[in-house]
Amino acid sequence: MKIKYVLFSLLLFSYGSIGAQGIKHSYIPLIGDVAPVFTAETTSGSINFPGDYGRKWKILFSHPRDFTPVCSSELLTLAQMQGEFEKLNVQIVVVSTDELKTHNLWKKEMEATVYKGKQPVIINFPLVDDHKWDIAKQYGMLHQIISGTRDVRGVFIINPDNKVEVVLFYPMNLGRNMDEIKRVVVALQTAGSSKDRYLMPANWRVGDDVLVSKFPYTEKELKDNPDIKSAYYNVGSFMYFKKL
Repeated sequence: MKIKYVLFSLLLFSYGSIGAQGIKHSYIPLIGDVAPVFTAETTSGSINFPGDYGRKWKILFSHPRDFTPVCSSELLTLAQMQGEFEKLNVQIVVVSTDELKTHNLWKKEMEATVYKGKQPVIINFPLVDDHKWDIAKQYGMLHQIISGTRDVRGVFIINPDNKVEVVLFYPMNLGRNMDEIKRVVVALQTAGSSKDRYLMPANWRVGDDVLVSKFPYTEKELKDNPDIKSAYYNVGSFMYFKKL
């Protein structure tokens, strides 16, 4: 009986250790965390992420598989929008658990594809080989209930200080809205460019007014500069907007 108890205890210990290791190696970086570092082979050569991209914003996209319909629509959309992201000082990096040779074949195919009436374009951003799942585990891209070998659709927006600003996950059958991801980047850049860090209201778009976190000026500031009042307005009793 004692032997059975010892064996049972050892099994429980082993199971707990495996479970703990799994959690440790499948950690999802949270907002404010430093982006996990990795070195990998890509369609653009070897990269060190995020260090190679210096003070740029970075967006790390994961996708389930090359040569699949939804993933192909996303890659083509990103390729068509890559110039817009470049103007925002954003580096796009795409990762999946496919091997580099598959990435290269897929990239070649996509660069010859007419999509939504737009002519083919050269894909300038890297497609990362993660067939050993190292990056997938670092960024929590393998959701075991869905798949233990294929990434879900993840999005990590990382600021110039290499801190995670946004974490998004989408199911495998749902393509991401790249215009929305671009809107989020612009909103983050707009908020962070101000001394007091603006707050961005729901559905904010370029040109819309922004929120401020407190009453925007003191009596002395108003007395010294009466025009300051016209730069702000309030909605209700606790929402103060700044005109842009």
